[in-house]
Amino acid sequence: MTTINLTVNGVHHVVELETDRIKLVDVLRDQLELTGTKVGCGVGKCGSCTVLLNDEPVTSCNLLARKADGADIVTIEGVADGFDLHPVQEAFIEAGAVQCGFCTPGLVVRTLALLDSNPNPSDDEIYGALEKHLCRCTGYEAIIDAVKLAQSRMSSSTVPRA
Repeated sequence: MTTINLTVNGVHHVVELETDRIKLVDVLRDQLELTGTKVGCGVGKCGSCTVLLNDEPVTSCNLLARKADGADIVTIEGVADGFDLHPVQEAFIEAGAVQCGFCTPGLVVRTLALLDSNPNPSDDEIYGALEKHLCRCTGYEAIIDAVKLAQSRMSSSTVPRA
């Protein structure tokens, strides 16, 4: 048994791992009951499981939980401020970039990371950041529109980081 310490969405957790092979997504979903992070492909290729690990987007389905020991993690549940949605979340809704919603948490988290690190990304930078995500419902035009809408809103106000 291995014990790890995580700060998830601002809350400290001590987590017992039954084996060293447990993935971060399984800890988040099964032990911490943060089910907003989805498991799509299970091999880090679809982006549904994206979370922020020390401010960097990572696919949590292929990251061993023990490698996140001591990390600060933000999941989709940590993006909103209570019942007030983050501008990225609002933009995804308004642009019609949410259909079935399965890929949305990962896309929102990756968009947040992009706009936090680069408040004015070019189209190529937006495409590059989101190329690690698969969406079977919206087509990508609405998603790109959502990123640009969030970008304009975040650049015109001071929005606190998730």
